[in-house]
Amino acid sequence: MSAEDEKLLKEAKKLPWEDRLGHKNWKVRNEANVDLASLFDSITDPKDPRLRDFGHLFRKTVADSNAPVQEKALDALIAFLRAADSDAGRYAKEVCDAIAAKCLTGRKNTVDKAQAAFLLWVELEAVDVFLDTMEKAIKNKVAKAVVPAVDVMFQALSEFGSKVIPPKRILKMLPELFDHQDQNVRASAKGVTLELCRWIGKDPVKSILFEKMRDTMKKELEAELTNVSGGAKPTRKIRSEQDKEPEAEASSDVVGDGPSEEAVADAPQEIDEYDLMDPVDILTPLEKSGFWDGVKATKWSERKEAVAELTKLASTKKIAPGDFSEICRTLKKLITDVNLAVAVEAIQAIGNLACGLRTHFSASSRFMLPVLLEKLKEKKPSVTEPLTQTLQTMYKAGCLNLVDVIEDVKTAVKNKVPLVRSSTLTWLTFCLETSNKALILKAHKEYVPLCMECLNDGTPDVRDAAFSALAAIAKSVGMRPLERSLEKLDDVRKKKLSEMIAGSGGGDQAGTSSVTVQSSVGSTATGNSEASFVRKSAASMLSGKRPAPSAPAEMGLEEIENRLGSLVKPETISQLKSSVWKERLEATLALKEEIEGLQELDKSVEILVRLLCAVPGWNEKNVQVQQQVIEIITYISSTAAKFPKKCVVLCITGTSERVADIKTRASAMKCLTAFCEAVGPGFVFERLFKIMKEHKNPKVLSEGLLWMVSAVDDFGVSLLKLKDLIDFCKDVGLQSSTAATRNATIKLLGALHKFVGPDIKGFLNDVKPALLSALDTEYEKNPFEGTAAPKRVVKTSVSTSTSSGGLDSLPREDISSKITPNLLKGFESPDWKMRLESIEAVNKILEEANKRIQPTGTGELFGGLRGRLLDSNKNLVMQTLTTIGGVAAAMGPAVEKASKGILSDVLKCLGDNKKHMRECTLAALDLWLGAVHLDKMIPYIILALTDGKMGAEGRKDLFDWLTKQLTGLSDFVDAIHLLKPASTAMTDKSADVRKAAEGCISEILRVSGQETIEKNLKDIHGPALALVLEKVRPGFVQEPFESSKAMAGPVSKGVSKISKSTSNGTLKQGNRSRAVPTKGSQITSVHDIAIQSQALLNTKDSNKEDRERVVVRRIKFEELRPEQILDLENDMMKFFREDLQKRLLSPDFKKQVDGLEILQKALPSVSKEIIEVLDILLRWFVLQFCKSNTTCLLKVLEFLPELFNTLRDEEYCMTEAEAAIFLPCLAEKLGHNIEKVREKMRELMKQLIQAYSVAKTYPYILEGLRSKNNRTRIECTDLIGYLLETCGTEIGGLLKYLNMVASLTAERDGELRKAALNTMATGYKILGDDIWKYVGKLTDAQKSMIDDRFKWKVKEMEKRREGKPGEARAALRRSVRDNGPEVAEQSGDLSQIVPGPLFPRQNYGISEQILERNPVPRTIAGVNGPTDWNEALDIIMFGSPEQSVEGMKVVCHELAQASNDPEESAIDELVKDADGLVSCLANKVAKTFDVSLMGASSRSCKYVLNTLMQTFQNKKLAHAVKEGTLESLITELLLWLLDERVPRMEDGSQLLKALNVLMLKILDNADRTSSFVVLISLLRPLDPSRWPSPATAEVYAVRNQKFSDLVVKCLIKLTKLLQSTIYEVDLDRLLQSIHVYLQELGMEEIRRRAGADDKPLRMVKTVLHELVKLRGAAIKGHLSLVPIDMRPQPIILAYIDLNLETLAAARMLTATGPVGQTHWTDSTANNPSPPANSADVQLKQELGAIFKKIGDKQTSKIGLYDLYHITKSYPKVDIFSQLQNASEAFRTYIRDGLAQVEKNAAAGRTPSSLPLSTPPPSSLALPSPDIPSLSSLDAKPLMNPRSDLYTDDIRASNMNPGVMTGTLDAIRERMKNMQLASSGTLEPVSKPLMPTNDNLSMNQQSVPQSQMGQETPHTHPVVLPMDEKALSGLQARMERLKGGSLEHM
Repeated sequence: MSAEDEKLLKEAKKLPWEDRLGHKNWKVRNEANVDLASLFDSITDPKDPRLRDFGHLFRKTVADSNAPVQEKALDALIAFLRAADSDAGRYAKEVCDAIAAKCLTGRKNTVDKAQAAFLLWVELEAVDVFLDTMEKAIKNKVAKAVVPAVDVMFQALSEFGSKVIPPKRILKMLPELFDHQDQNVRASAKGVTLELCRWIGKDPVKSILFEKMRDTMKKELEAELTNVSGGAKPTRKIRSEQDKEPEAEASSDVVGDGPSEEAVADAPQEIDEYDLMDPVDILTPLEKSGFWDGVKATKWSERKEAVAELTKLASTKKIAPGDFSEICRTLKKLITDVNLAVAVEAIQAIGNLACGLRTHFSASSRFMLPVLLEKLKEKKPSVTEPLTQTLQTMYKAGCLNLVDVIEDVKTAVKNKVPLVRSSTLTWLTFCLETSNKALILKAHKEYVPLCMECLNDGTPDVRDAAFSALAAIAKSVGMRPLERSLEKLDDVRKKKLSEMIAGSGGGDQAGTSSVTVQSSVGSTATGNSEASFVRKSAASMLSGKRPAPSAPAEMGLEEIENRLGSLVKPETISQLKSSVWKERLEATLALKEEIEGLQELDKSVEILVRLLCAVPGWNEKNVQVQQQVIEIITYISSTAAKFPKKCVVLCITGTSERVADIKTRASAMKCLTAFCEAVGPGFVFERLFKIMKEHKNPKVLSEGLLWMVSAVDDFGVSLLKLKDLIDFCKDVGLQSSTAATRNATIKLLGALHKFVGPDIKGFLNDVKPALLSALDTEYEKNPFEGTAAPKRVVKTSVSTSTSSGGLDSLPREDISSKITPNLLKGFESPDWKMRLESIEAVNKILEEANKRIQPTGTGELFGGLRGRLLDSNKNLVMQTLTTIGGVAAAMGPAVEKASKGILSDVLKCLGDNKKHMRECTLAALDLWLGAVHLDKMIPYIILALTDGKMGAEGRKDLFDWLTKQLTGLSDFVDAIHLLKPASTAMTDKSADVRKAAEGCISEILRVSGQETIEKNLKDIHGPALALVLEKVRPGFVQEPFESSKAMAGPVSKGVSKISKSTSNGTLKQGNRSRAVPTKGSQITSVHDIAIQSQALLNTKDSNKEDRERVVVRRIKFEELRPEQILDLENDMMKFFREDLQKRLLSPDFKKQVDGLEILQKALPSVSKEIIEVLDILLRWFVLQFCKSNTTCLLKVLEFLPELFNTLRDEEYCMTEAEAAIFLPCLAEKLGHNIEKVREKMRELMKQLIQAYSVAKTYPYILEGLRSKNNRTRIECTDLIGYLLETCGTEIGGLLKYLNMVASLTAERDGELRKAALNTMATGYKILGDDIWKYVGKLTDAQKSMIDDRFKWKVKEMEKRREGKPGEARAALRRSVRDNGPEVAEQSGDLSQIVPGPLFPRQNYGISEQILERNPVPRTIAGVNGPTDWNEALDIIMFGSPEQSVEGMKVVCHELAQASNDPEESAIDELVKDADGLVSCLANKVAKTFDVSLMGASSRSCKYVLNTLMQTFQNKKLAHAVKEGTLESLITELLLWLLDERVPRMEDGSQLLKALNVLMLKILDNADRTSSFVVLISLLRPLDPSRWPSPATAEVYAVRNQKFSDLVVKCLIKLTKLLQSTIYEVDLDRLLQSIHVYLQELGMEEIRRRAGADDKPLRMVKTVLHELVKLRGAAIKGHLSLVPIDMRPQPIILAYIDLNLETLAAARMLTATGPVGQTHWTDSTANNPSPPANSADVQLKQELGAIFKKIGDKQTSKIGLYDLYHITKSYPKVDIFSQLQNASEAFRTYIRDGLAQVEKNAAAGRTPSSLPLSTPPPSSLALPSPDIPSLSSLDAKPLMNPRSDLYTDDIRASNMNPGVMTGTLDAIRERMKNMQLASSGTLEPVSKPLMPTNDNLSMNQQSVPQSQMGQETPHTHPVVLPMDEKALSGLQARMERLKGGSLEHM
């Protein structure tokens, strides 16, 4: 390596890891990876924080392009994975994908290391990520990359087994590999298949995979399968299992050749083939097969074929669950079919369904079982065999279990047919033999008596079957369940049964054992043969491809010596082998010195321990040598950073035996303690339990227990499995016959008592009394100390830690299995004894569980106990209370969640008048408090204290109990919540309650703290306030509560007194007031003053949106439930002033009326606050509607119209949530029994219809038609008639509900029929005969009644001369369709205007023309939606977002058809509606998005964006959109593009994409001028009310910045295309918008922004620069709309001049005059003069535009005025020659109009509202002597109504009347100024420029007098030769200014 490289590497080591690993020099990266691997090798703690710092780096390092660096990166990754734990899984996906992409096609070493890394990820439990990566890897097109991927899957499955690697996922990958084109891939796939057969068996693999293979591959695999045997065992474990227990090898070294637990755990996994299959849906093909018709056929053959089809479909191995109930009902009938063939087929179908559905078929199986058992009476084998097979299949598949079939079996064995009885018992025997022991234990009590009864049957077959069943029970659970029953049998039967049991049991056991031996031998042989070589390739599984077997790896002494190498001197090892003890002792001492001198001990821990276990070994007889060996092991375990559990297993047996020897005891105990520090005491204790229990030397047990005492004292109990330890002590230690062992055990239990407390006694109840007394004595010596920090700590974190010690260290038992249905049923038994037994059974369960239970499955138990709290038997209630307390104590803190609020029911028992009951309740509360903290009980206690049903004694006892509990606390902030109920109790009638409450308040104040109390003073009133203030502020004096309550004096007077005393310094602490007694005056309480000074409504913390989210959107009215009333009270307490909410919530109706009057008076001033809490107020109104007090109801109905009028004035409309609260109730209560109330409600509903919109109101009215109250139905029917008459039939799809009204004509109630007929008549008046389409099916009598009413209506209309029915509607719709909405409006037929809902966000800029022209909002147009374009526009505008979708569908259809029209006539028809359509849609965008943000579907959003997209795809339609509409739309779209809530909406990403695409389409196709003007205007800061969601000022600033950036992007897109589209842009209008923008900023702001690099300003400058660049000096000819003569001069002129100079300097323009004069033209237009006919062409164009104006009625006057000026400017031009093709009427109109204009001009009546257009420019080559001076015309400034920004007509001809600006004098004057500028006096652009045209005095100041003398007014130009070119340019510009005309804005 060169010096440069060494220097580079040395410098690189100083860099951060990321820089090193990403360095451009491969050597630096290579060394970084090497160092990283070394770093990870040195990390021993998997929780080391350094590991997290590097995990994310491997994604890039393993993908390094340099192969050697990539290998080193993989080495580092492997080291990282070995050091890390499962937390590293967070990086698995990225790293695995990188490895699969970059490393599997590399060199062999790279591939091997990549595979090793994958296996380590599996070891770290990232299996799913690994398999996901493999799924991608096997799809690689390069076969070289696929083979390693398949091989690594094979290795993972082979090493970790099928428990870790799910076979199902691999099975899904293999079919794709079988057909791979590369033979190596196919071979690897075969190998994986064979490995799967080893793990899950051959049959599942065959059934799943073989059908997907080619025949040749099947044959090859069949041949290979003969060499594969099952019984595979995993050779590698995942990391978490490695931490739990050592590898099996170490265990076998110590324990010996006997069977171990590890071997049992590693037994091959039995995988059910069913779980590997994918379910198949058979219901769909069954429907198509004609099954239902077939099973109903009369021919048996057709029935059989139909069922056979089902049998065939159900033969699939796994059926997808579905609704098979109807099929099962059909099969149940077919089982009893008269034709046996059909019955047999049905039975077979049931068997197949049971096999395919399994547990999903359980309910159907129980349904059909009785019929199947009944069918056993058939004797024909063709029936009995499939029937028996089906019954057995149903049980094997898990569809039935023994418990479920008890009743059916009982019925069947009592059947009169012996064959049914015997066959049923035979099937029962099968079920018993195939069931597990636990299930038989659960059910044997039912079956044994049944079988014993059948032993007495008269039929031998039945008796034999009963014997078999009993034998099966005995075989499974033993003879104990049969002992009592056998006593009743005679000797013969008893003997026979015993023989059957013995025979079946012995034979089975023998068979089982032989099978076990055989399988174990086989598996051992297989294991040895398979373990003889290591397979890394899947193809190695195939015959002929296996590597040669290598010798088995055994860790003998020779191998240990080889692995030690030079670590230990050879002479030391030879001395350790010596038979002379002194040499061995000397060798151990030397070895100890060598080990102590080792630098890296961690790497050699295991080999050194193995060496010591081998020589001198644990059989060493010399004590000194033994002691030295133990000391060496102790040193290693305490010094090494990581001491493996494997080493503990190797040493612990020998160490525990040395504990028994007094000479080595101390060293051995020290060694065991070191083991505990290394691996945790839990593992060491677990190993010692086995050793001590089985060891023959009692000293090992007694001394081991004594060591455990010290270990518990050192390490505590947090890392111990206490249940195992206590069981060991109880079963082994206390049962020992050796006194020393028993005493040691007692000491150990005493040590445990110190950590876990008295609860340990519950686990030792069954110990002998003598031992119990000894234990009690020991407990006294070791009192409970609670949780204490351990004296010693474990080096590494132990994953098997149970808990943090203390009481919860003790195990809790799961009692869910003991809570049986019978127990729960007993709670509801009518017999009180049975109920008592159930309660006592619960107590017994608690005793058996040592009063420590888990909450699992106790929900139903609490439900049963809750029911007993309401028992009529008071003794049972008290027993239940005791039991509930016991359950709470046994369950601990978890009871709070598991109990489901049972504490509230417990507290209700305090309302009992019996003292004993209340004492039991308080005792239960004490036990509950022992389990949970008091703060968890506070909410329930508050509810109990506010419960009016609780008696005085109960409240007194509860307050006393609270006082007692609070007394023991020093600080308890949550007690403040009790202050309000306690203060309320201070006014209780009972003196005992008041006294108890006072005592409780004192304790509450003590534990809450003064600051907390002062914050909650508003919740206190009455005498409690005085008590609180006395405690908090000693010396406070307050009047008695009664006097303050009765006081009615003016509040303002009291307030003034308080304020006066405040000024004197009496009152302190901010706004808090204290009443101070004054002589001769009544004292106002602090509370009253505080209330009166507060706002009536406090909406500070109100969040209306959150409340509306929980409103149930229901149409049908339901009375408020108690919890809803409680929520209402809570909300009113939050937001309403205390005196107001008390009045409104008072039960006294007078106080409610007072409260409403307070609200009514304050209504105008609190309208904003009312809107915020309107939903709460409406809920209160609903509550009043439900009450019966008429006075209060009338007051409410008086207040509500005022309220809604106020809301209308505030332009607020109810939200849908508010309407859902109020309107259902109002509709229901319309039928009040008092006429006056009905009238008011009727008027209120009509007012709401006007205010809220018909479309949203009528569903609630329609729901009223379904009311049970006939009056309500009548009122709602009348309202529908009112809607039809006033709002039209198109509102809200009303027509399709006319059938509901028509059906009411059949009602009995005459008034209801009359109302329905009247409404139908109203509909007939509007619709005519079309109404019959909507009335639905009616009887002849109903039709007759309706027809009679219609005839009467016709006569009435004739009398009133109202025309014929339906005539007005038809005429109106024709007029709207033919002539547009204006004609309909002028006709006067529509007078009713129904406003749509108002929205909180203002809609700026949206055209109101449509609202003006459409006075009737037709939101829903008929039964089947809108029928034409106009109806569609109406529904879009006025309908809800969901309703408007129908209209948008019609619009999209019309647009699509019009776009496909080649003649484009249809598009021309739609152009006139384009602006209105886009205006509607722009308004609808906000509405649809707002609704979707509330949780609704985004369907309407998609429709509105799609409709806009279709509109703007057509350029004609896009160009027809007006500027104001375009501004509104673009603003709306950009706002929603920036709204951060949109991505969280349904399909939010799609909506954002649609908004982007639509915006681009608008920029492409909309009018370019409008787009530019709109976007430039949007560069200004946006009004905050335009944003969809409110925010702070800072947020608004950020939003405006983002909005401006978006607008700038849009402008950039338009500006880029300006070169090709400049002739589409009205440059005059564009320059005007730029001028307005710059003028609004002002020069100071422009300078400031220029320094800050402001994007909007920079964008405007860019647009202007591009315009100047493209148009050159000609750009000045487009300043007709810019007031160039204003003072100071417009800023835009300075920028234009600057750009012209800059572009000229860059030679991008060609000068046509002196530089100083800045008259520039395009470099491409250098002709000295334009063509001769340019003036004629421009004149013709101008005349054409003027004639177009005249043709439009809105601009006809302007056009005539412009034409008049043309005739005056060009008298020789014949304008009527241009009108040869026009009609005579049009020419006459123009002639008459010009005469009228001339007459007005002569009279001096020039209309100031009309802008004047100047004549078109004339050619410079033509003289223009006939052009008069403009001064006569411009004496007065003209108004421009079409400009939104200026009132004057700002153009070149609008000058100061004192100057003759139209003459050549002014031109000469300007020339002189420009000559001065050219000589170097031009001011810089940054300063305000001088006006181009100024008054005479200004000109005199700026121009030399010598030049002024040459000026002659009113003469033709005489210009010096040097100025001729400049003068020509100015004249051309002036002519262009004269020729400019204002476009419509």
